[in-house]
Amino acid sequence: MTGFGGTASPGMVDWNLAVATATRLVRPGPDVSRDEARSVVAELRRHAKASEEHVRGFTRMGTDEIHDTPVLVVDRPGWVRANVAGFREILKPLLEKMQERRGGNPGSAVLGAVGGKVTGVELGMLLSFLSSRVLGQYETFAPAARDLPAGANGGGRLLLVAPNIVHVERELDVEPHDFRMWVCLHEETHRTQFTAVPWLRDHLEGEIQSFLAETDVDPMTFLERIREAAQSLAGGRPEAEEEDGGRSFVELVQSPAQREVLGRLTAVMSLLEGHADYVMDGVGPSVVPTVSEIREKFQQRRAKGASRLDLALRKLLGLDAKLKQYRDGERFVRAVVDQVGVDGFNRVWTSPNTLPTKGEIAQPADWVTRVHRKAES
Repeated sequence: MTGFGGTASPGMVDWNLAVATATRLVRPGPDVSRDEARSVVAELRRHAKASEEHVRGFTRMGTDEIHDTPVLVVDRPGWVRANVAGFREILKPLLEKMQERRGGNPGSAVLGAVGGKVTGVELGMLLSFLSSRVLGQYETFAPAARDLPAGANGGGRLLLVAPNIVHVERELDVEPHDFRMWVCLHEETHRTQFTAVPWLRDHLEGEIQSFLAETDVDPMTFLERIREAAQSLAGGRPEAEEEDGGRSFVELVQSPAQREVLGRLTAVMSLLEGHADYVMDGVGPSVVPTVSEIREKFQQRRAKGASRLDLALRKLLGLDAKLKQYRDGERFVRAVVDQVGVDGFNRVWTSPNTLPTKGEIAQPADWVTRVHRKAES
């Protein structure tokens, strides 16, 4: 991919160096022959295609526009390149603000050049770590590039990370074809959410930018968060800090306005993740014969993490919060569907006003009362 350096916030993060560092440090994937690799890629593409019909039928969220967003089967370096592009796009306003804040300091140009390279290296270390763990991802805000296409009019793209899927299916000792379909069902649900609900992408981007606009963080504080995470990877943080996982990036939250936005973001992310898990399990029995075994083994893996270091990094990067979102969100979806059915649940997609609040995620009956009972009274 080209154009990571660009002109936006050149001193804060050296994006090209982040990609180069992550690509150099990324762990090799599982040992597969060239023929097996081709077979895995072809099967993932078939499953992704088949998942469209399964997910749309189960969710009743059909749309013809779903074909606009491409499915890309990538390796770990490909995932890194795609995510750097997405990070650069969504963080652009914050980094420009921080660049302006630092610009008046003596020697800022020299410090910026050095700091950008240091941050690029450390961000690359983080991305190399994460690149071996992500199975799939719907990239909502990714810009299109020559080797990484995206949907028209700001549409996203669906990434399936083939070596990671093979690694996990072997680690869990599950049926490979079933596991690959199971993963595709989850990621296809995210693609359906954003393609069938036209306002969702802009709403989510607006919330993120509102959050970032309220951020008044000293650049060195922001860079220190990245440095802490990178030092965790290298084993360079004191053991006491490693025990509690250090501070999370979420702790950059400072103002009441930010906390309010973060509450709304948490609620919508819980909804999206929980809905994907709910759909994955709902469709599963009809197309994934071993879904129960896969679900049980995967939940155990998700809960315990790979090691103490993995647990520390999960907390530092806020990934523990994401695990909670899966659980809380799925409980919300299941409870609402039990009360008002799938079509009743789908009122959640009517407008930003019908999205659940953070409190309603915990108390689904409150959402039913607000959206259904009041509308019927």
